[in-house]
Amino acid sequence: MMAKLSNTGEPCAMKVARTVRRRTVGKVPTHSVGNSLAVYPTERTRQALRIVDAMQPAVLFIDEIEKGLSGAASSGQSDSGVSTRMLGTLLSWLNDHTSDVFVVCTANDISKLPPELIRAERFDGLFFLDLPGDGQKQAIWNIYREQYGLTEDQELPEDRHWTGSEIRACCRLAALLNVPLTQAAENVVPVAVTAAESVARLRRWASNRCLSAEQPGVFVHGERSGARAQRKLSRDPRRN
Repeated sequence: MMAKLSNTGEPCAMKVARTVRRRTVGKVPTHSVGNSLAVYPTERTRQALRIVDAMQPAVLFIDEIEKGLSGAASSGQSDSGVSTRMLGTLLSWLNDHTSDVFVVCTANDISKLPPELIRAERFDGLFFLDLPGDGQKQAIWNIYREQYGLTEDQELPEDRHWTGSEIRACCRLAALLNVPLTQAAENVVPVAVTAAESVARLRRWASNRCLSAEQPGVFVHGERSGARAQRKLSRDPRRN
């Protein structure tokens, strides 16, 4: 399970899972399977899982899982119990399936997920994907400058709080408008600025609760170094 900020590379995560595991990837669109107006959404969930079982060995990729299951707590009042039944179907499959399927889920707001889905042993790990660091952004710049035919000697703009999507947008605009990267960057507003409150809230939630996707150990908000992050225990049982 990956808790992530928006635009932090979920398509790339799917490609990496496919390459590393050397398996077919099945992607489940939660927005369509979980639509309360759809015909028999619970049966559609079972059908999707049966298809994934038949694809084994495979990787099951569920992107933004909270979009389909975040209403499970109030499902009886909001959607006639559809979300609750879908959650039960998925939990039963995760617990009982014997097929060779590796499950990868992402969530933009993991705090909306029911606790029974993210408890220990449900997934191998709960990782937090923060904004890319300086070294990671440099690698992303190199990839997209080459992709869009931009010279490497161009001055890079200030990219604080940028994601890979914003770096790509900057390179695409520079190539499209035939302007320097620094000028193209004037038309790019990072999501960490437009949704600063949401980003800060997710980081606070993930701190000491999630493993870091960047380095070994637990993610600690405000700590970004090569040293292993040591978990700080809290007296509040909800944070341990």
